[in-house]
Amino acid sequence: MKNTQILCDYDCNIHIGTNVSINMNCTFVDCNKIQIGNNVLIASNVQIYTATHPIELSERLTSNWTPESKAYFYQTYALPVKIGDGCWIGGGVIVLPNVTIGNGSVIGAGSVVTKDIPDNCVAVGNPCRILRKINQV
Repeated sequence: MKNTQILCDYDCNIHIGTNVSINMNCTFVDCNKIQIGNNVLIASNVQIYTATHPIELSERLTSNWTPESKAYFYQTYALPVKIGDGCWIGGGVIVLPNVTIGNGSVIGAGSVVTKDIPDNCVAVGNPCRILRKINQV
């Protein structure tokens, strides 16, 4: 029996289909919905993030913040992630907020997925880019 460890924030925003294999040491920051389809393979050390923040410092910091305010000193929000049916996510892949990986796609090990990947593609790199179409019968 294999001991698989998955770290997550809330554990209530992760929706996993059938026949899904998630290997060890994965991190799912589920401040928003993470949807994983059916027949998906997720390798070791994959990180899926839904939490994000504004890029501009003036938008990121809470104006007039003080420790007594009991508010966070920075502004954050979260956007969903969707991984379609039949995907294979290679080891060490990082999937950023608001990304959809289309059905049947393969993401190469070590990739950083910053934008949507269409159905039936092999995509690799940082930032992740489409190499070619697959599953064309």
